[in-house]
Amino acid sequence: MSIRLRPLDHASEPTWDAFVAAMPGGTFFHRAVWSRVIETAFGHRCHYTLAEQDGAITGVLPLAHVSTALFGNTLVSTPFCVYGGPLAADRETATALEAHADTLRNKLGGSAVELRERQKVDGDWLVRSDLYVTFRKPIARDDDSNMKAIPRKQRAMVRKGIQNRLVSVCNRDVAVLHRVYAESVRNLGTPVYSRRYFSILNEAFADCSDVVSVMDGEQPIASVLNFYFRDEVLPYYGGGTAQARQRAGNDFMYWEVMRRAAARGCRLFDFGRSKQGTGSYAFKHNWGFEPEPLHYRYHLAPGATIPDHNPLNPKYRLFIAAWKRLPLAVANLLGPPIVRGLG
Repeated sequence: MSIRLRPLDHASEPTWDAFVAAMPGGTFFHRAVWSRVIETAFGHRCHYTLAEQDGAITGVLPLAHVSTALFGNTLVSTPFCVYGGPLAADRETATALEAHADTLRNKLGGSAVELRERQKVDGDWLVRSDLYVTFRKPIARDDDSNMKAIPRKQRAMVRKGIQNRLVSVCNRDVAVLHRVYAESVRNLGTPVYSRRYFSILNEAFADCSDVVSVMDGEQPIASVLNFYFRDEVLPYYGGGTAQARQRAGNDFMYWEVMRRAAARGCRLFDFGRSKQGTGSYAFKHNWGFEPEPLHYRYHLAPGATIPDHNPLNPKYRLFIAAWKRLPLAVANLLGPPIVRGLG
């Protein structure tokens, strides 16, 4: 039977998600509801595509058209997510979905298609594997085993947080999360997402997310939004204040995420994406996680180059330095219109 491609509709979302859950390469970021999250929060048109043979799904491709004056015109699978790309039961389906993506790029006048994949795929697409890594590691059922698996120096930082009488709370309070996160990313020189985006995520993933915040007395000093998929926990948007650094709040927070996730049955901790050579990379490696290169694939329009909007790009150095000095209220106002194009 020939492969039939069609757009995802609302009625097909449960079938899409069932296919994602059944595929070994399926990730949380392949879930269908991301299309509505991206369109609602950022205004980018999504082109989520199903592949079918004889009425059965054989592949899915989450794809969004990210087009802004500042950062260009690209199709990404999937923006604002660390993983993506075609998820297919066979190579024929994968090839059909890849061809569809490039045809759509040409139709929309885009400069590139970007597929954010964990595994390297052979073919004629350009591959960049030298920028991002992910950190994933099994976790045990019991706290003692998980604590002992943390290298000695990092374990001492977790114990420091415990000795400082920090406590964690688990809820769905994205207001606290955004307040802490906004300060954290401003201090790093990075534009912040809107609080509205966090509220949209909170609603879209109400069945598989929570917020863990660290309290120093009555003061929240660190907070993180966590997603759950299969037996994995993915702490995704998180940060801490200056006080958190002084009190080992970030170290304690991720221990509490791990401890709580193990108790609910999670057996894999996905520490997420980091750029090589950054403080985030070093922090995660200090926890005993080994980096796994991410293999992002690109198909470019004639004369185009691979998009390079990451903060390590030297052309953003002055911007980052200036952003760190902005008053927090100003950074929170200016950040969301900028970050929607970064994806």
